[in-house]
Amino acid sequence: MPESITPVTFPPAFLWGAATSAYQIEGAVREDGRTPSIWDTFSHTPGKTAGGDHGDIAVDHYHRYRDDVELMAGLGLSAYRFSVSWSRVQPTGRGPAVQRGLDFYRRLVDELLERGIKPAVTLYHWDLPQELEDAGGWPERETALRFAEYAQIMGEALGDRVEQWITLNEPWCSAFLGYASGVHAPGRTEPLASLRAAHHLNLAHGLGTSALRAAMPARNTVAVSLNSSVVRPLSQTPADLAAVQKIDDLANGVFHGPMLRGAYPETLFAATSSVTDWSYVLDGDLALINQPLDALGLNYYTPALVSAAEDKPNGPRADGHGASDFSPWPGEADEVLFHQSPGERTEMGWTIDPTGLHDLIMRYTKLAPGLPIYVTENGAAYDDKPESDGSVHDPERIAYLHGHLRAVRRAIAEGADVRGYYLWSLMDNFEWAYGYGKRFGAVYVDYATLTRTPKSSALWYGRVARTGTLPPANAV
Repeated sequence: MPESITPVTFPPAFLWGAATSAYQIEGAVREDGRTPSIWDTFSHTPGKTAGGDHGDIAVDHYHRYRDDVELMAGLGLSAYRFSVSWSRVQPTGRGPAVQRGLDFYRRLVDELLERGIKPAVTLYHWDLPQELEDAGGWPERETALRFAEYAQIMGEALGDRVEQWITLNEPWCSAFLGYASGVHAPGRTEPLASLRAAHHLNLAHGLGTSALRAAMPARNTVAVSLNSSVVRPLSQTPADLAAVQKIDDLANGVFHGPMLRGAYPETLFAATSSVTDWSYVLDGDLALINQPLDALGLNYYTPALVSAAEDKPNGPRADGHGASDFSPWPGEADEVLFHQSPGERTEMGWTIDPTGLHDLIMRYTKLAPGLPIYVTENGAAYDDKPESDGSVHDPERIAYLHGHLRAVRRAIAEGADVRGYYLWSLMDNFEWAYGYGKRFGAVYVDYATLTRTPKSSALWYGRVARTGTLPPANAV
């Protein structure tokens, strides 16, 4: 069927951005006072990452940030979401800041503002200072208190120039991939620790939100980025619907319940009763967590399809981005099977389904009416390769973005207050446990020379950013 000739346009003030995270791009891991994070330790542990890859150099953004900002400006981006390396700013996770570390982010922000690009700062994108992990990590309450101190440092340092702030990125991954399945740093496989970590991440968000507000001008906004799963049943049987509820509680309710409603789902307590009694939730915690937010960030890649296990061996569990090769959830959720959703897949093996993004946005529009939404991550990995002339063509990624942006526009038409979209990712980088083997970037990085080359998707997305209108997927 031919594409509609009616232009798909977005609101004039809509933010068009791209996103990255510190450990994936910065490199310079031993410069200017930075100390190891859990990802430094994890990636240097044999067998933890594909090919033994690590982020020591990554794509050297620490030294090349001016060129990278110029690249963003050339594409016409209006916003850039980046994360701060906690151990670059506060090497032990406690005490005074290292000014050399703060100065890097001051220079980056100044460069962005000079080029008319709005910075959005994420305080935590999975790189906990190793010294805090050595003291127990996120399963310990003290880590949340240290995060609030770190948030205050950052708010005081950059709050005069940065208006958009995000406390945590995908706390689900930090808690469950880091402490339950062990496929992410710090690589622990302790179900109880993962649930304790989830609560203390929630507490860190609440305390961090309060600390930011106390340290910054009132005009600034505070949000959190959740990778809430779109969980769908394999069938409409009561058993499969019950499986959806279990996974929805563990994937979504465990975070949005306390953050948005001030309570954990009662069904979550039942699903995890064999693992924990939740006694680490102290009086007053939920009020501390349930701070009013100015916006909500949603990260989406693919939906989850589940069924009841019905006494079958447990199937693979999907991670927050939709992969399906991780160990079981803690508690009774190991009675759930995960299935590959039908349809085309990305290089990660994740099914391409833009309807999931639409459904996710509409769910939170109803769950938190009046709260503005940003799509803070959305994108796809493909096996991109340069042509003989050096150009990089990735029509699959353009089609992916076109479909998902249409889904965002449909949600806006249905009443969702979506204010912006951040493509994941600005450029190819260290893809966590997958090393450098998976390319999510709109900009191709030659890892031997670190040369950046905008792919055809970057040029297409730049056209979207400059015009606020979706061109056809075959237009570059």
